[in-house]
Amino acid sequence: MKEEQKPVKLEIQMDELTAQGIYTNLAGVTHSETEFVLDFLFLQPSQPKAKLRARIITSPVHTKRFVKTLIENIKRYEERFGEIPEREELLSPEATS
Repeated sequence: MKEEQKPVKLEIQMDELTAQGIYTNLAGVTHSETEFVLDFLFLQPSQPKAKLRARIITSPVHTKRFVKTLIENIKRYEERFGEIPEREELLSPEATS
């Protein structure tokens, strides 16, 4: 018989600067067999360079869980606020290179 797992209450600690968050408007993803690298960038209008704001390196298992959670939250957002429009130029492979 499978043991029932009790929910774990997680306390998240963060400093004030981290709690403020950062704004990004571009992301890139690369991967190897053992990890995914998620780069979050800020691209200023009319500038040819993007500034790397954060890089997250994580396992394939965690990445898949994150994507599923993100999809579920987008669904909830759109049910509450309406569909998020997609901009084709931001979806092209050149935009994430």
